[in-house]
Amino acid sequence: MVDTVTSADLDSRMSLMEHLVELRTRLIRSAIAVAIGAIAGWLLYFPVLDLLMGPLRQLSDNPNVEDTFLSQDPLEIFLLRIKMSAYLGLMLAMPFLLWQLWQFIAPGLYQNERRYAAAFVASATTLFGLGAAIAFYTLPQALTFLQSMGGDDVVYQYSAQKYLMLIVYMMIAFGIGFEFPIVVVFLQLVGIVTPQQLSQFRRFAIVIIFVSAAVITPSADPISLFALALPMCIFYEVSILIGRLVKRRQAKAELSA
Repeated sequence: MVDTVTSADLDSRMSLMEHLVELRTRLIRSAIAVAIGAIAGWLLYFPVLDLLMGPLRQLSDNPNVEDTFLSQDPLEIFLLRIKMSAYLGLMLAMPFLLWQLWQFIAPGLYQNERRYAAAFVASATTLFGLGAAIAFYTLPQALTFLQSMGGDDVVYQYSAQKYLMLIVYMMIAFGIGFEFPIVVVFLQLVGIVTPQQLSQFRRFAIVIIFVSAAVITPSADPISLFALALPMCIFYEVSILIGRLVKRRQAKAELSA
């Protein structure tokens, strides 16, 4: 299907220099938003720390598992708090960052494609949060599996750095993985792929999804692997369904025009 180029579309075309200026503006705004979020993250550090220790406390019934952290570096906790504040700043600023991303790519889209801005930001934020939540709630099972590799002769007392970075990276990996349907739907909207092509590619896509999940999952345990890969396979099918519905609606709009 070929989209009709309107005068508004032509007027919105930008030169390379204008694109670079626009990119700089969006990056500056995004950096300011992340900095503000990081300040809030610094203030929220202890409530967030208490929340993230929840999966570890669930394993405290095991006498070999300590639910307190071990620190052997005077600077570890201070540097960790700075790092955690930066990650929290990114998460708090995410809706704004996604909006800036959409505003940057919007001039390259047709007029009828730009109306999906709110849906893009809302769905991308929701899916990232859903992925992070699944990573958080499956972490006790992942830790239990990893600890089972050492048997009863190992006492598990983690450093704050190792434990918190594992759970943060897990949540980020799951959050990014759950953005997968946004990418697939977008590729269909701009006509790069079709629902029919995605259906024919299904078997290869499932293999790629499982391999990708194995690569991006920091803990490398099978529980986290399946917790990430299975929803992505479902999202793949849902993306094909959404693509078909959108194409059908576009076809009806062309017939009625």
